[in-house]
Amino acid sequence: MDAQRTLKRSISCAGIGLHSGKKVNLSLKPAAANTGIRFRRTDLGGIEIPARATHVGAVAYATQLTSGGATVETVEHLLAALASARIDNAIIDLNTREVPIMDGSSAPFVYLLQEAGVKVLAVPRQYLKIMRPVTLSKGDKQIALYPADQFKVTYTIGFDHPLLRHQSRAITVTEHSFAEEIAPARTFTFLKEVEMLRQNGLALGGSLDNAIVIGDTGVLNSSLRFEDEFVRHKILDLIGDLSLVGHPVVAHAVVTRGGHALHTAMATQLLAEPDAWQLVEAPSDVPTPATAVPVTATN
Repeated sequence: MDAQRTLKRSISCAGIGLHSGKKVNLSLKPAAANTGIRFRRTDLGGIEIPARATHVGAVAYATQLTSGGATVETVEHLLAALASARIDNAIIDLNTREVPIMDGSSAPFVYLLQEAGVKVLAVPRQYLKIMRPVTLSKGDKQIALYPADQFKVTYTIGFDHPLLRHQSRAITVTEHSFAEEIAPARTFTFLKEVEMLRQNGLALGGSLDNAIVIGDTGVLNSSLRFEDEFVRHKILDLIGDLSLVGHPVVAHAVVTRGGHALHTAMATQLLAEPDAWQLVEAPSDVPTPATAVPVTATN
């Protein structure tokens, strides 16, 4: 049996909210089987906010969840780390509205989860296996989920900037490949947008220590962690946002020019099309239909 998992012990960290600029104390705690991932606002009397697509709020520059008049923001990097570590159940306590940005990637959260350890629970885990294509387009942005036997991502980005006109990466996402190839990729922004963001009360905690800042001719940071760090970070965001489905997704996700709004819209649409998937206790339980994927990208 592929069993559900939680943390072996509680573990805490502190940091700064990327958009709020406020100090955040965050604790990751074990939870019982079938609890799922739940945020808990300790500053608001313990209001719980489930990490589910039905609780998505604003998705402009980060993914926000809301419940009972409370919100939690910038959840995607932590959710990506939890999903890729196959942690199905956890309580996340925090004392303000935003998950700390740490270094702008998922790597610090991967480290925390490794330090906390894993506890295997005596309840089967269920996978959401795609049985027919599910597609969504918004202008020049597209996302599609195709049947597959593993979770794969093919992601392409393009911006009106000489450094980012086109980047593509294809990867089979496993706990190891995420930790090594995706988790260290940092969030990024354009220098020309920073002042606009701050005038709107965003990016108040942003710095070169927790984001890649792109100027007219190159990055302001001393170096990149990967030559294609930008598209890798988009894959990271996608993994976190798709985890809001509530089950690990078994599919080949093909995305062009995506973002939080498109990712979370797909999570919502997927739940609204139950004929497109089956819940299985192992990815190979149901044979994958022979469905051609029309996009093939290389690294």
